[in-house]
Amino acid sequence: MFNDLLTMLGHQFPDRFASLLAVSTLETVYMSVLSTLIAVLLGLPIGFLTFLTNKRAILENKKLNAFLNIIINIGRSIPYIILLLALIPLTSWLLPGGSIGSNAAIVSLSAAATPFFARLTSNALFEIPAGLTETAKAMGATHWQIIRKFYLPESLPTIINAITLTFVTLIGYTAMAGTQGGGGLGSLAINYGVYRNMPYVTWAATIVIVAIVMISQKLGDTLAKRVDHR
Repeated sequence: MFNDLLTMLGHQFPDRFASLLAVSTLETVYMSVLSTLIAVLLGLPIGFLTFLTNKRAILENKKLNAFLNIIINIGRSIPYIILLLALIPLTSWLLPGGSIGSNAAIVSLSAAATPFFARLTSNALFEIPAGLTETAKAMGATHWQIIRKFYLPESLPTIINAITLTFVTLIGYTAMAGTQGGGGLGSLAINYGVYRNMPYVTWAATIVIVAIVMISQKLGDTLAKRVDHR
């Protein structure tokens, strides 16, 4: 009976499945990490500028603030699968290899994550006590000093949580990218679990994705608590 079970399971998985699963996992982590890094590099200054140009902020600028909010809101409103398809021409132009593969998926993943992270950053800054700015000004701090020595340290735990949330969200997006040849665990689940009628492959990919999300969330929460001195 046990041998029959092993034989049945053997037909439910492709040859070299362990190797395929390992490579797909690495591709998913690679896409998510690099896309998160790009989103942070682009979204952090946008989020800060959105906050700093708000009404009664140190760099108040009504027109610029309205423009930034419109860009962020539009970027967050576009469903990822639509953005993925819309950016195929741009991806093909940017990458010689075309719009297929992990590197190609990073373009759309970064585009989706940047406004998302920018909004999380501005929201994190809005949680800073209003009196902090007045205190910093009373101490003679310049605008740059207020940002670097007051705003950033005060909002750092929340920003770390925002980075974690962005990373976790992008892991889910990579699964959608896999439907368009983006690689990773999503592509593995589609190519084998759906097209080749191997549902156990889909379940295996799902379990790995859940494990990555849980580990990432735990690490992010731990780091946020360590830097939180409030």
